[in-house]
Amino acid sequence: MSDQSAPSVVLFTRDLRVHDNPALHAAAGDGPVVPLFVLDPTILDGTFNRPNRARFLAESLADLDAALQKRGAALVVRRGVVADEVAAVVRETGARAVHMAGDASGFSHRREDRLREALDDCELHVHDDSLFVVPPGQITATGKTHMSVFSPYHRKWEKESRRSPLAAPRKLTMPPGLKTGKVPAATEISKGRTAPHMSAGGETEGRKLFKTWLDQRAEGYADDHDDLAGDRTSRISPYLHFGCLSPLEVVTRAWDVAPAFTRQVAWRDFHAQVLAANPRSTRDDLRPRHDRWRTGEDAEREFTAWKEGRTGWPLVDACMRQLVDEGWMHNRGRLVVGHFLCKTLYLDWRWGAQFFVDHLIDGDTANNTMNWQWVAGTGTDSRFNRILSVSSQAERYDPNGDYVRRHVPELSGIDGPEVHAPWKLDRDVRKQLDYPEPIVDVREGNDRFLAARGKK
Repeated sequence: MSDQSAPSVVLFTRDLRVHDNPALHAAAGDGPVVPLFVLDPTILDGTFNRPNRARFLAESLADLDAALQKRGAALVVRRGVVADEVAAVVRETGARAVHMAGDASGFSHRREDRLREALDDCELHVHDDSLFVVPPGQITATGKTHMSVFSPYHRKWEKESRRSPLAAPRKLTMPPGLKTGKVPAATEISKGRTAPHMSAGGETEGRKLFKTWLDQRAEGYADDHDDLAGDRTSRISPYLHFGCLSPLEVVTRAWDVAPAFTRQVAWRDFHAQVLAANPRSTRDDLRPRHDRWRTGEDAEREFTAWKEGRTGWPLVDACMRQLVDEGWMHNRGRLVVGHFLCKTLYLDWRWGAQFFVDHLIDGDTANNTMNWQWVAGTGTDSRFNRILSVSSQAERYDPNGDYVRRHVPELSGIDGPEVHAPWKLDRDVRKQLDYPEPIVDVREGNDRFLAARGKK
C-alpha cells in the first residue's frame, strides 16, 4: 500500500519499544503510521504516578522517540483523556485503524471499552501478545476463567506454543504536517525527589542490561539468584513493566540458558491472569482470612520504622533502604519484608503494597498486588499461614552480612555474620551506632499472627 494511503495509529501504553512490538509491526505493515502516546491525567494526577516511575517513563519516551526518528517517524504526544485524544488524532489523520497492546488490569479494560465507543468506524486492534508471553485467558483450568495455583499453570505455560520475536521496523513513514508535540521531562509530569541510584529508563538501556546479564551471569542464575549480596538478578523488571523489553523476546533468548529465570517471567503471566479474572483484588482479599489487621499508634509507629528501615532487624532494614535508594529491591528481599510486615507485625498488606507503589519503578499492578497477597496469605499461596524466619533468611541469603553492610552504613563496622544480630550489643554501643533495638520480638510477633488466624 502506498505512503499516501490512510495511516494506522499505534497507541503506545506499556509497550515502549520498537523491537518485538506487535502493535507497531502490524501498523507498519499496513502503510503510514502515527506513533502516539497520550499523557493521561487519570494516571498523572492519581495515586499511581510517583517520581521514580515518572522519571523512568520520561526517559523511556525520549528513547522511544529517538528510535522512531532513526526510522523516519517520531512520537506524537498528546495530553488528555485517552479515548478523546486518540479519536481526535484519528479524525485529523483520517486513520482507518488503531493498534494497541492488551493489558490485564481493570483500568486497561475500561480504557479499551471507551476507545471502542469513541472510534466509531475506525477499527481497534488489541494485541494480547505484546506485554505477556502467554496472555491472560489463554491457559485455563476446566470450567474456570484462570488457574489459581502456579505450579500446574507453569507446566502448561512451558508447553504453550510461542511466536518468534518480531524485528524492529527498518523504515517508517508518517502523514505529512502532523504536529508531534513535546516528549515530557520527568519534572513536567511529576514533582518530587527520585531515588538517588535508580536505573535509567528506555529500550536502549534495557537491551544493553539484559544482554550483559545474559552473556555474563545467566548461567549461574539457578544457584545464585537468591544471593542478596551477589545480586545475580537481571534487574530488568522496570524495563518489562514499561515494555522497554518484550517478555517474549526475553524468554526466547533465555530459554536454553537459564530456565530458572524463565520461570520467574512465568510468574508475571500467572499474576496477570489472576488479576484479569479478579480485578477487585487490587484492594480486596482474593481469599479472605477474616484478618483484623492491627491499627492505632503502635501499629503506625512500627509501620513508620518499617518504611524507614529502622526496625532493628538488619536484613529487613537493608532491604527497605535499598528500595528507597534505588527504586528497586531484590526479589528475596521483597519476600522477607512482606512477611515481616504482614505476619510478624500483623499489619495490612495494603499498607505495604502502597508503599511499594510509591517507590518501585517496576510497580506493576498485577505483580505488586498478587505478590503482596501471596505473602499475606490472602492470595494464591496454598500454605497461607507459612512463617519465614528473618534470622534464617539472613543466614542463608546474606551469610557474611555483606548486603546489610552495603545498605545499613551504621553497621558497616561489624564484622561477618554478627551484623545480623546487633541486639546482642549493649545499649551504649547501639546508641553510639545510632541503630535501634528491634521493634518486635519475631517469635512473639509470629505467634500473635497465628493466634489471629486461629492457628495457636
